[in-house]
Amino acid sequence: RIYRKEGKKIMNEMKITFKKPEEILDFVNKVEKYDCAMDMNRGIYVVDGKSILGIMNLGLNNIINLKIYDEDCERSEERRVG
Repeated sequence: RIYRKEGKKIMNEMKITFKKPEEILDFVNKVEKYDCAMDMNRGIYVVDGKSILGIMNLGLNNIINLKIYDEDCERSEERRVG
């Protein structure tokens, strides 16, 4: 999903599943380079999308929601993190 404010994209939302701990490490190594904020949640639990321990606490083999908050979501869409 893409959310807009005054016609401008402000947030992208996508679903991610990690099968192995190495996938979480690779993901965090990629996304920590970006300035935009990211949250991940599963159920009532919300963690920083750039936190290895936080994401590991959400568990493997679960569908996790990723929200990317960026004033320029056009760019974040192009560099897809998944």
